[in-house]
Amino acid sequence: MLGMGFPALLFGRRRKTSPTMRAALTLLLLLAAVHAEHRGRAYVRDKVCQEFKTLGKENFRTLTIIANSRKYSNATFEEINHLVREIVSLAETCCADDADPSCYDAGSSALSAKSCSKGSPFPTHPGTAGCCAHEGLERKLCLAALRHPPQELPRYVQPSNEELCQAFKTDPKDFADRFLYEYASSYSEAPLPVLLGSTRTFLSMVSTCCISPMPTACFLKEKLERKSLSLLTLMSNRACSRFMAYGKDKLTFSYLTALAQKMPSASFEDLFPLSEDAAEVFSQCCDSVAEDCMQKKLSEHTAKVCAALSARDERFADCCKGKNLMQNYFCISALPPALAPKLPEAQKPTGEQLCGEDAAPHTKRYLFELARRHTNTPDVFLSKLYDATENVREECCFAKDASACLDSKCQKMGKELPPFLEKANRLCRQYTELTFLDFKKRLRETLTQTMAAASPELLLPQLTPLVLRLQGELGAG
Repeated sequence: MLGMGFPALLFGRRRKTSPTMRAALTLLLLLAAVHAEHRGRAYVRDKVCQEFKTLGKENFRTLTIIANSRKYSNATFEEINHLVREIVSLAETCCADDADPSCYDAGSSALSAKSCSKGSPFPTHPGTAGCCAHEGLERKLCLAALRHPPQELPRYVQPSNEELCQAFKTDPKDFADRFLYEYASSYSEAPLPVLLGSTRTFLSMVSTCCISPMPTACFLKEKLERKSLSLLTLMSNRACSRFMAYGKDKLTFSYLTALAQKMPSASFEDLFPLSEDAAEVFSQCCDSVAEDCMQKKLSEHTAKVCAALSARDERFADCCKGKNLMQNYFCISALPPALAPKLPEAQKPTGEQLCGEDAAPHTKRYLFELARRHTNTPDVFLSKLYDATENVREECCFAKDASACLDSKCQKMGKELPPFLEKANRLCRQYTELTFLDFKKRLRETLTQTMAAASPELLLPQLTPLVLRLQGELGAG
């Protein structure tokens, strides 16, 4: 079956970190900066050539597709294909035993020049023109640092079993290439080991089941076996995207409010240490090349969550019954928001607390209190409140009259915030409770009432981006 075009690296089901897998992870990190030579020209050439010889041309090519699809997640398949061909050709030519020592340097310079040429077939980036204004090493380092933002919502949709097998049997190599491109670009922020494991088991499933005498039963069995890894890819991509966008401190806040909305009866003291622990997991594992980092650390984190919360909430207790800690984590993450308890108005932090040395815990505590009172308000809204609070601190705490500045800002927020939160909470509760079509109908009616002059025909097209964004945020658990 390997002769049909699937590289050996992605075909096996090894559980341990093999030398081949370690070589693959090393290579992916090198390829992510293929233009760069900041550690020395000879170093980069020697490492690339070492991994090229260890992996072989086909596995090298496969990993080059993954590396560049992750880096340029909004590029077309054709653009990635052009770049991959050039990189593989450079390695094949310059890693030969009789290659001139200057071959790799000259080839990488030519690659940079081609990136800067008019009508370049490589992935486009808004920063390319700025990089191309430089020369030599500075240009290469600049190009190496370019990276597309992750896709807001993963575009990859798995075809039916029949469609998979038809594409596989028509051209196994093209099928594998396109799958790797689509999957790696859709889940570009998932940790490399998780992404490699997921693509490897998927291609193994297809190559096995499409020649099976009972393909339906085969696919059912294989999909059940890789369910955990598939979910881990989805959830780690989402978490690591947030980590990259938010940073560790804001991710702590995001996780805190998510827990508060699932268990609003819990106190800040119960949940804040768990949110700090979760942020630490992602800070350690999102960029790690250790094959089991995410699985191991998330399992340890889940054990802490279950120990702290399962005795206090029946839904958490149900999720924590299983012996598989990763499955327990997925269960907790999928819990919908709880009903908000009736609580007195959240106490706002004082100016002294906002501008003191330990301001961060006071800010997080106040926003935590808002989250547990508005359990359907999604992260996209709460994170805006977090940013607004930080902006107020930066603007007022060092102002000439900090007290007057804070009073003015807090008075304005006091008027605007409650109706904003109520509307967001009501809108997202409707989204959770209604079918998608009924939600769109209700949203159209609401907007029509508030914008009487606008026609429904003009409003409907404007709803789609908002609804898709809500789908992503509410689906994030």
